[in-house]
Amino acid sequence: MASWASSRLKVVANQINANQNIQGAECLRRPLNSRFRYTLDDNKLTHNQREFYERNGYLVIKGLVSHDKIDRYRDEFQKICSREVELPELTVMRDVAIAKSEFVAGEQAVTKIQNFQSYDPLFDYCSLPEITNYVQCFTSPNIMAVHTMLINKPPDPGLKTSRHPLHQDLHYFPFRPADRIVCSWTAMEKINRANGCLVVLPGTHQGELKQHDYPEWENGVNKMYHGVKDFDPKAPMVHLEMEKGDTVFFHPILIHGSGANKTEGFRKAISCHYAASDCHFINLAGTVSQSIKKEAEEYAMKRFGLEIDYIDVWKMRARLAKGVDLGFQ
Repeated sequence: MASWASSRLKVVANQINANQNIQGAECLRRPLNSRFRYTLDDNKLTHNQREFYERNGYLVIKGLVSHDKIDRYRDEFQKICSREVELPELTVMRDVAIAKSEFVAGEQAVTKIQNFQSYDPLFDYCSLPEITNYVQCFTSPNIMAVHTMLINKPPDPGLKTSRHPLHQDLHYFPFRPADRIVCSWTAMEKINRANGCLVVLPGTHQGELKQHDYPEWENGVNKMYHGVKDFDPKAPMVHLEMEKGDTVFFHPILIHGSGANKTEGFRKAISCHYAASDCHFINLAGTVSQSIKKEAEEYAMKRFGLEIDYIDVWKMRARLAKGVDLGFQ
């Protein structure tokens, strides 16, 4: 793992030098007189769709990804679970309840995989034109894929550990501006309240990034599943029930989470966070997100013996999804 990280850092350094020579590649930006803040002037979104996202911070597009493609991603996920495919940079996660019980083999042991950016059969999702053509309405035509996940929410054993606390994704990201970051999240099967659909607090993307910490749940919480500490519990919530292939795009300050999976089956979704390729990095020390920086750096040292800066972690994860890299790496 250490050798992979070292070689990846060298690649990042070379890309930084190369990107300094890029001339004339400009990102799409909203005109100064535009009344839209969170979406860009692009013909893909209708006026009503832009209005909805501006007001609510999310937008669902029905049937965006074909069932054939989703089935391919499911097959690739199963290969990873059975260890037919092994990638050193891949993060394979298990639910805290499973981790404390006897080992369960195969797909049932894995609740999430992250960082599949170097595995082309799954990264295919991140570069799908049907996805990136919408993404550029929020970022620009020059798009970096910055965080990849395939979520396999397990049946809850009655401990409610399959929940994901309400949070804001920007808590984890050391790059800005927030308005040029977006997540695409695609249902790989029918998703409803019974199996733990996403829940969003519409309009909260217009607020600020809040303090996060581990929620004080009786039966524990999964690693790095931080939750918002201060939000209005009476704020309206919307449960996003989706069909296979439906995709939701949402802002990184939107407060969202997911409930427990009360069914007997696993609930799958695939997602990618994107950022405009000219986003800049910031130091999270002294900010409301400094805890995640500290935790991630300590985790890298403990697991891999690597002393690595949190910003470099994100630079290593990033991969161009569309357009030109204007210096993100």
